[in-house]
Amino acid sequence: MKVFIVGNIAMDQTIEIDDFPREGESIFGSKVSYDLGGKGANQAIVLARTGVRTIFIAAIGTDAQSHQMQDLLACEPVIPRLIERQNYASDTTVVLKDLAGGNANIATVDCARSVEIVDVLPRMSDAVANDLLVIQGNLQHSTTADLIAEARKLNMQIAFNPSPFNPNLIPLLSGLDVLFLNEHEAEQVTGKTGQAAVQDFLNMNIETVVLTLGARGALLGQRNDDGTDITLVPAQNCAVVDSTGAGDTLQSVTIGSAMRRGGKICVHDLERATRAAAITVTRSGTTAAFPTQEELKTLNRPPSPITNPYTSTDGRDLPR
Repeated sequence: MKVFIVGNIAMDQTIEIDDFPREGESIFGSKVSYDLGGKGANQAIVLARTGVRTIFIAAIGTDAQSHQMQDLLACEPVIPRLIERQNYASDTTVVLKDLAGGNANIATVDCARSVEIVDVLPRMSDAVANDLLVIQGNLQHSTTADLIAEARKLNMQIAFNPSPFNPNLIPLLSGLDVLFLNEHEAEQVTGKTGQAAVQDFLNMNIETVVLTLGARGALLGQRNDDGTDITLVPAQNCAVVDSTGAGDTLQSVTIGSAMRRGGKICVHDLERATRAAAITVTRSGTTAAFPTQEELKTLNRPPSPITNPYTSTDGRDLPR
């Protein structure tokens, strides 16, 4: 079983600031890092570092920045199948990081939005049933819809992270195998938060839902023969330096852990992922902040026993 991640690739420039500016305000900042990024590339790199065969498909320019990006990607255990665009500059992300470790991102997506299904299909010619397609919200809506339709024709599994969020993506969520999203995105779709939002997604015939809660951890919701289960997996305590890429780390380590076990996502996979995300947020940058292959190997522990799916793994009540 292999994974096809279709998304974006960009160069991330991280700038540290005291606080986010108000409209019309000019502020000082310090350049922290210049690193490979983009949600698609982030997820592909972390997933490949877990030991899963990961094929990454994205559009990239032919400018000087693209050569640097490809050199950095070549250092990773990813299988790149890039789409070169001569008439587009490679995508770039500016990450503003405040002193509390929070961040705001400004991203160009011209290359990513140029991708069409005809670009992708030749690069997925070796996809077979039960392979996994992973997509995010960076592509055109029509391309995302076409990818989901093609994956279903092949009986592939589909994991979707609808970020950046666009309301047009909502009709595509029903019947997904795995959905990863944060509280803000969940509220935009359902008008609800916490357990109630997860239940709404499960009612949309989505098999597995991972709702991230920031410093509180994540909710894991799943459909089963007896109905649905929702479990809170707490976050790991750590000193946050930079939260960039934490969600991508959590998603890819969750998927990678489940695939290496050969089973459906479980609490153990998400526990491992929260430990990996805790490593990411204690470092600056994007790719440079992700856990290494060796660090990911050390995160494996026996699964925690769960006696009541409607409580957290440490006995706390679920957020409602």
